[in-house]
Amino acid sequence: MNKLLIFVFGLLLMGCAEQKKEENELANKILANEQFKDVKSRAIAVVKTGFNAGDGYREVWIRDYNTFIELSAEVYPAEELKENLLVFFRMQGDDGNILDGFTPAEKISKEETDFSYFELEPRYAGHKNTVETDQETSLIQTVYKYVQSTGDESILDVQVGDKTVAQRMERAMQFLMNERFSTEYGLIWGATTADWGDVQPEHGWGVDIDENTHRAIDIYDNAMFIIALDNMIELLPDVREKWLPIRHKLAKNSRKHLWDGNDKKFIPHIYLDGSPFPEDFNESEIYYFGGTAIAIEAGLLSEDEINVSIKEMISRVKQAGAASIGLTLYPPYPDGYFVNQIMNPEYSYQNGGDWTWFGARMISQLVKNGFIKDAYEQLLPMTERVVTNDGFYEWYTKENEPKGSGTFRGSAGVLYTAILQLEEWAKSQNK
Repeated sequence: MNKLLIFVFGLLLMGCAEQKKEENELANKILANEQFKDVKSRAIAVVKTGFNAGDGYREVWIRDYNTFIELSAEVYPAEELKENLLVFFRMQGDDGNILDGFTPAEKISKEETDFSYFELEPRYAGHKNTVETDQETSLIQTVYKYVQSTGDESILDVQVGDKTVAQRMERAMQFLMNERFSTEYGLIWGATTADWGDVQPEHGWGVDIDENTHRAIDIYDNAMFIIALDNMIELLPDVREKWLPIRHKLAKNSRKHLWDGNDKKFIPHIYLDGSPFPEDFNESEIYYFGGTAIAIEAGLLSEDEINVSIKEMISRVKQAGAASIGLTLYPPYPDGYFVNQIMNPEYSYQNGGDWTWFGARMISQLVKNGFIKDAYEQLLPMTERVVTNDGFYEWYTKENEPKGSGTFRGSAGVLYTAILQLEEWAKSQNK
C-alpha cells in the first residue's frame, strides 16, 4: 500500500511539474510577443487623439467610452476624463435616463432633428438610440473604471444641478426599474436587436423604439445591469441594502429564463409582444458571442460552463469560416430579416460581423477565469489584423476584411486591456 501511495504521489508531482513547465513556456511566449507590444503602442497613439468613437463619428458615445477610459487614464489628465462623465450627468433626463452620446451643438445642422438639448449643458447636443438598454449601465461602469484608474472618488460628490453624481447614478439605475423592467420575468427589456446591437429589424433606420418595435429580453442588457449594480454598490455602500437583493434576483432570473441548460448557451430573446421574425424561424439556434462574454463578466457562468462556452465559440467560428471569436453571432440572421441594409447580407455589421470590440472582452474574461492558453491563442488573430491593416477597425467581414472606422477606440481599449492582463499573468509566473 505504501509503495502504491508513493507511486501515485510521484505521478502527481510529475504532472504538476509538467503543468508548471507548460505555464512557464506560455508565459515566456506572451512576454516575448513583439506584436503585443506593437499593438499596445498603437492603441495608446489612437486613444491620445480624442474621445469620439473613431474617425467618422462626431459623438462621444458612453458605450464606447466605457471600453477605453482605462487606457485614456494613462494618457489624459483625470480632470479631462471626469469632465466627459459630468457631461453625461448634466444631460441626464428627468426620468433618470442617460443619453448614448453628445456632440458639440454647433456641429448639428438644422435638418438634424433627432437631438436633445439641456439647460445644464448648453455646449452639446445629445442623442439616444432608444432600442438599447445599456446607456445607463455603461455610464455606471465607466464611472467605476474612472475611480479605479485615477483614485478620484470626488466625482461622486460633484453637484450636478440639484443632485450629486452619486444620486444621479442611482436615478439612472432606477430608470431601468421604472421604464424597462418586466415584472413577469424579473428582467429588463429592450427592442429586438442582434445580441448587443443597436439596430432593430422592423424598419430602415431602426434605432428608435416605436409602434413597430417588438420588445424583448436578452442576456446582454441584463448582464450589463448586474455589472453596473456591482460597481455602484462598491462605490456607494449606502445603496447596498436596496440594490443588492435586486442584483441577486436579476442574476437568478437570468439563469432561470435565459440560460438553456441542455444546449449550454443563452437563448437569444424572450419576446414580450411576439417575435418580428417568421413563425418557422428557429432563432434559438443562434449563438450570441458578445452577450455570453458579458454574462461571464457578470459572474453568471461556472468554470465548467465557461469552458463549454469558449469551446462552442471556437467551433462556431470554424463553422462560419471567420477569423476570431469577435464573431457577433452564429448562424447569422437570414438576408432580409433586418430591413436596415447595414445588417445585410449575412455576416454584415452586427449580423455576424467580427468585432474585436467584444472579442477582446471575452479574452479578458478567459484570463480572469484561468483559461490562459485559450486566451492567448484566441487573441492572436485580433492583434495580427491590427498590424496587417494598420488600424483598429470597427469590424471585419467573415473573410477578415476591415470595415468601418480604422481608429475605433473601443477596439483599441479592449485589446490593450486584454494584452495587459495576459502580460500580468505571465509576469506572475516568473516570480
